[in-house]
Amino acid sequence: MDITSIIIVLFGSTFGLILRMFIQNNLKINVGFNIQNTSIVNLLSSFFLGILVSSNFLNNNILLLFYIGFLGCFSTFSSFIYQLFVLFQKRKFMRLFFHYIEVILLSFICFYLGYCLLKIIK
Repeated sequence: MDITSIIIVLFGSTFGLILRMFIQNNLKINVGFNIQNTSIVNLLSSFFLGILVSSNFLNNNILLLFYIGFLGCFSTFSSFIYQLFVLFQKRKFMRLFFHYIEVILLSFICFYLGYCLLKIIK
């Protein structure tokens, strides 16, 4: 990897981290049930990934910027795993199961919606 690629990844990851921290610390959404800010970030990340995959970028720098840089820092897989671990420690197995299903299923749906949305627009 050359220095240009490293700078592109750093640039994308900086904006991904800033946006993730903003959403996790400031965004409060009430959709009729308790949805955590980490889940919102994961859903948005999946939606953006669906758009990226649907666009079939051939430019390596765009892939480095958005896929590796931005989405790599924006998505919160480690936070998701930590939330599952906390639920496991508290022995809240039903909540753990439903939170897992919620994030995985809704993330896939958001990915698919982003993918289909760009295919429709094209």
